[in-house]
Amino acid sequence: MTCLIKTHIKTITVLIVLLSMPLIQACSFLGLAMGAAATTGIAASQEGGISGAVSDGVIKAKINDAWLNYDVSTFAKLSTTVERGRVLITGVVQDPEARVEAVRLAWQVKGVQQVINEIRVAESEGITGFIKDTWITSRLRTAITIDRGVQSINYSIDTVSGVVYLMGYAQNRAELNRVVETARTISGVKQVVSYVKMVGEDIEPDPLAEENNAYGEDVRQ
Repeated sequence: MTCLIKTHIKTITVLIVLLSMPLIQACSFLGLAMGAAATTGIAASQEGGISGAVSDGVIKAKINDAWLNYDVSTFAKLSTTVERGRVLITGVVQDPEARVEAVRLAWQVKGVQQVINEIRVAESEGITGFIKDTWITSRLRTAITIDRGVQSINYSIDTVSGVVYLMGYAQNRAELNRVVETARTISGVKQVVSYVKMVGEDIEPDPLAEENNAYGEDVRQ
């Protein structure tokens, strides 16, 4: 009798597992679908939309590839942020010629509408400086993410030697001011430079090409 009961229990267990498999698969598929939808929602909420986000990613990859093919060590300490064809280059190079070359290569990439040159010619602050800059960027990102008055996804943040560079799109001037004031309160921030556009504001291609050295709005106190 005991063996018979055990056999029935095993049979019922197997049946439960088999009956549950479609539900588990459905849940997994639903989870993947929800994840994809969330990603799409993030891209769609940005000013550039889905197609704009893809295009910016391609531009960024091609600039990095151009630098890699030229000389990986020369541009190893540079980084790019791309928003609707506007390219912000930050970081450090060791000589002025490398600074000019980095900008020139960026302008050769199809789709680039503007190059904002914030490359510094100087010895970098090493790993300590990098950690400080990363900490500042993370603190600001967290602060504006939890701020209900800011659509944080529309902002890009770069920090170089304590200088915070903002790019992206603000819903209005009041929102941008909130972000700027938040950045100013973070320890270690020396300066805040804004390249943020208002939503709906057109971006004009820069006709100066390689000579471009557009300056953002210096909003330090």
